[in-house]
Amino acid sequence: MIPRELVKKLRKIEIYTSRLANEQLAGSYHSVFKGRGMAFSEVRQYQPGDDVRFIDWNVSARMSEAYVKVFTEEREMTVMLLVDLSGSERFGSGERPKVDAVAELSALLAFSAIKNNDRVGLILFTDRIEKFIPPKKGRGHVMRVVTEILNANPKGERTDLSKALDLLGSLNKRRSVAFLISDFIAHGYEKKLRVASRRHDLIPVRISDPREESLPNVGLALVEDLETGELIEVDTSDKRVRKAFARKVLKEKAYREQLFRKLRMDHVDVSTEGDLVRPIAELFRRRQRRMSRSR
Repeated sequence: MIPRELVKKLRKIEIYTSRLANEQLAGSYHSVFKGRGMAFSEVRQYQPGDDVRFIDWNVSARMSEAYVKVFTEEREMTVMLLVDLSGSERFGSGERPKVDAVAELSALLAFSAIKNNDRVGLILFTDRIEKFIPPKKGRGHVMRVVTEILNANPKGERTDLSKALDLLGSLNKRRSVAFLISDFIAHGYEKKLRVASRRHDLIPVRISDPREESLPNVGLALVEDLETGELIEVDTSDKRVRKAFARKVLKEKAYREQLFRKLRMDHVDVSTEGDLVRPIAELFRRRQRRMSRSR
């Protein structure tokens, strides 16, 4: 039985994210994510300007005049959500921990997908695969996806992005849209990311908390690594400590962004205290502009 507090949270997420998906994202989602290919629709009479390669010679012979095959884009796609549930996702310095932001973001993307008749699947992972939900359609399925994220009890604490990327590769032989939602506190995933990005439209979505970007001056603080359980005493009143921390954060960010650019991957940064819709809407606008230039 789902706890009452979780039911209330799920209902709030459903109302909020489904409305935002319908009002702000559904139309642009449709225009920036292509379907699986072209499917045969009908045969019609040849018209000047039609591509002669599409002439249906069998029908043309029977009708004694030229007919061409008409194709339409197959809009239905599979959208996979690869969601990191490692220990660091429980961190939150404000009103919501990263895992709550992840659940809302997943719902937002999933509602945008089902609005366009796409299927949505879920891979929950830590340093292992925690759960796999096969792709399906429908509002009820979206709420199951969100419930699994919020109600999960992960066995692992650390992060292994490679595990999720391997499973994605083994599950989907056809090209799919995959959102890799994580704080990217991980190492050694570059090769798997490269392989997955060649097969799928893979979009890294980094979730962060403001306190992970800069240290506040609160004197001596005992800091726990949520993935290893290690406790470290940090003197946050020391400017050198705060500056060293800020340099480390910027260096890691520069490395990630350089990697994503090298692999020609769109990516998104989302803060637990920020607007979840704006960075996703900006992602869609970037893709729209790029598609317009390539036409």
